Amino acid sequence: MSASVSLTTPVSSLIPNKRRVSALKSLGVVSVGDALTYYPFHVTEPVPLRAIREARPGVPMAFAAVVRYLRVVPMGGRRGYRLEAVVDDSAFAASRQVGGSTCRLVFFSHKKPYMDWMSGRLRQGADVVLAGAPSEFNGQLQFTHPEVLTVLPEGAGVFGDPAAASAPGSASAGEGSLGDISNQTTAQPSSSASVSTTVGAPASHSQLAQPAANALRYDADTAYEALQHVCRPRPVYHASSRISSEHIHESIDAMLEALRTSGQAASGDTDPTLALRAVIPDILPQDVIEAKGLLHRADAFAAIHEPQSTKEFRHAIETLRYEEAFVSQISVLQARETSREADALVCRDSPLRDRFIDSLSFELTDGQRDVIGDICKDMGRAYPMQRLLQGEVGSGKTVVALAAMLQAVGAGYQAVLVAPTQVLAEQHYQTISGMMAKLGAGSDDGEDSKVGKGEGGKAAKTDDNNADPKDDDTANNTPVPVTLLTGGMKLAARRRALAQAASGTPGIIIATHAAFSKTFQAPNLALVVIDEQHRFGVEQREILREKGEKTPHLLVMTATPIPRSAAMTWFGDLDISWLTELPGGRKPIRTFIVPEADGTMMSQMFVHIRRRIDAGERAYIVCPRIDQDEDAEADGKAQARKRRDGETEDDFVEVTGLAMADDDGTQAEPKPPLHAVDEIAHRLSALPQFQGIRFATLTGRDDDETKRHVMADFESGKTPVLAATTVIEVGVDVRQASCITIFDADRYGLSQLHQLRGRVGRGGTDSWAFLVSRAESGSIAEQRLQVIAGTLDGAEIAKADLELRGAGDVLGDAQSGGKSGLKLLRVVKDEKMIADARKRAEALLEDDPTLKGQVELAGAVLDFTRGGESQILSN
Repeated sequence: MSASVSLTTPVSSLIPNKRRVSALKSLGVVSVGDALTYYPFHVTEPVPLRAIREARPGVPMAFAAVVRYLRVVPMGGRRGYRLEAVVDDSAFAASRQVGGSTCRLVFFSHKKPYMDWMSGRLRQGADVVLAGAPSEFNGQLQFTHPEVLTVLPEGAGVFGDPAAASAPGSASAGEGSLGDISNQTTAQPSSSASVSTTVGAPASHSQLAQPAANALRYDADTAYEALQHVCRPRPVYHASSRISSEHIHESIDAMLEALRTSGQAASGDTDPTLALRAVIPDILPQDVIEAKGLLHRADAFAAIHEPQSTKEFRHAIETLRYEEAFVSQISVLQARETSREADALVCRDSPLRDRFIDSLSFELTDGQRDVIGDICKDMGRAYPMQRLLQGEVGSGKTVVALAAMLQAVGAGYQAVLVAPTQVLAEQHYQTISGMMAKLGAGSDDGEDSKVGKGEGGKAAKTDDNNADPKDDDTANNTPVPVTLLTGGMKLAARRRALAQAASGTPGIIIATHAAFSKTFQAPNLALVVIDEQHRFGVEQREILREKGEKTPHLLVMTATPIPRSAAMTWFGDLDISWLTELPGGRKPIRTFIVPEADGTMMSQMFVHIRRRIDAGERAYIVCPRIDQDEDAEADGKAQARKRRDGETEDDFVEVTGLAMADDDGTQAEPKPPLHAVDEIAHRLSALPQFQGIRFATLTGRDDDETKRHVMADFESGKTPVLAATTVIEVGVDVRQASCITIFDADRYGLSQLHQLRGRVGRGGTDSWAFLVSRAESGSIAEQRLQVIAGTLDGAEIAKADLELRGAGDVLGDAQSGGKSGLKLLRVVKDEKMIADARKRAEALLEDDPTLKGQVELAGAVLDFTRGGESQILSN
């Protein structure tokens, strides 16, 4: 090959088959580098050598043979053809010191060109090597669609490695490795009598014309070479209807060979290993490679795509897995340092924040006080705070965030709290406005009741208007202006809210996705608080950080439990705080799995819910679908409307992989239809247990005014049962709610179930969660529900969820998963590896902050940050 080949070389320049190039592109393989990092998900065990007489039905084997008989016949009334061949392994069997025998090969296809091609390969008298799992048909041994390699006639009798056979002390050892086969050149039997006695040949058959021998091309020069190829471990790739795993492997092998050829031309090395290293340099520092016992990067790629043993394959996977861990940790650590070069508004200790804490009717937990103290220190610095606050549902994250916002307001600046849904934003608005009104009522008219005045800050204005999210946007009867901004507001109210933010007046702004619009400006923005961070992408957070004159401090919060190893990987550039202690008065939620087919248990559950309603409490009923006649087009329009209006909540997130396919990749049995809100509300309201009880429904399709009225009626007890989709998953806070029933619970992710369960018990009462399931006993789906029923520990649930579903589903696609670029690293199982990589990355950056001495590593980190992998970075 004259042209130089590198990792950036397009696949299209190496593969002339345009269909294959297109099929590879559909898998994301565009360059040679893409191909090498398209890793197999499995490697087969080596195929043992056996003679036909040693065959066991269903057990893979490989052997050499001669074709004694061939015919191709149409398949009767069915479309297509059947190819039958009889092969004889007498010479190969003799090399193994067993008697020879014959067996039948069968191929089916409706394509005549394929049959013509296979007939040419299996012409009578051809020497072949075969691999596959035999079966029995009509009492005869048969291989259906085995792998076939043709062998040059001159090398057909060479079954062992000539070098190994001539070495002193060599011996045979049965069915083990290829080196165990004696190097013999046994004459091929010419008699076909044994064929007719073992596999009968019908009298009438159509045999294809045999091509001339000199027109044939052979797959291998010797039988040993062919056996070596079919017996070695095989990587298995995720394929598609357009390209098979075998063809993917074939393409990657060809690219590795092209790289070796290019390396030989560039370096002059004739050794294939050294030639490949010349074009695929190491990325990791040499001292790290030696300390961890890792392979050279080029050797690792070769061992993964051309494995000689399963042990070598696993070692290569570990090498490239550690490489991903190291590069990702370098990236987040550098991002952390880069963020500290930006200028931020300094917000020091604030009397306003301290008065707010003193005004609370409850005592803060030790965890809340510690986190508030850490945030206070962060915001007092001249560079922006970047902190992730993770806490259990109901652990008091909102109070911590409000204390941080009041520190900014007390310093004379603005703070914005962004919520993912309209319902949650309005709840935050009502809660915070109430707290600010109480703060104003409990203070004197002295100097400390007024907000501060910082650089460019303006004094807060006051008037006597009461705030109501229905017709106003700013609560001005408080010492701190609280402004609501959502996509569903009326135009006049929206303009007032935007004007309030643009004025720079110190205060708190509570917004939905409307805060990301170009019309929203906050010139004195000192703090951005993101609630439920997994619902927002990196780009959206960056938009907010550009709204002010200086880079604002950033606090991102989540109740979605994230294992510490995952947090270290995806949010390594943030300081991380955990709230693990629930406020006083909260009681554990009792969780039960209820088989839907168990009528007695279902009835007992409904009786229990009715008793709690009669006691003045509330109950949620959660279903995955809105109605039974959901139309995909209508649902798409609804989602488009929600995106336009600043709403992006999903009604349901089904467990990927578990709901659609089995572990072996085959299509799973069809799942029963999912329950819908309208259907369940109608069915339950007709039950005698709920006679006289009013039901309400709430879904993502309802407009904002409807949502507001439904939630108000539910909270007041006018409609004590609320049937809803997962629109209630985040932030809905009704203190009287004590029961939640989740239908089709086996179709949800564990973290989502944990979030939903957290909607009850917020008022300190006893509370219950019922997971209604149609999962079969002993199934994986039931085992998953046992995890949620057995613990309230979000970290344990997150760990199980991440293992079962993958990071993308748990953390949100905007953060991780398929878009993360971490193709091998497992953030739960590889926790120790990530910690080790971070430690070594920190040591390297301390000595070489700009990676001047690590050119290849610097390039890999740059590619990692610039590409889709930057999704995992939160800076």
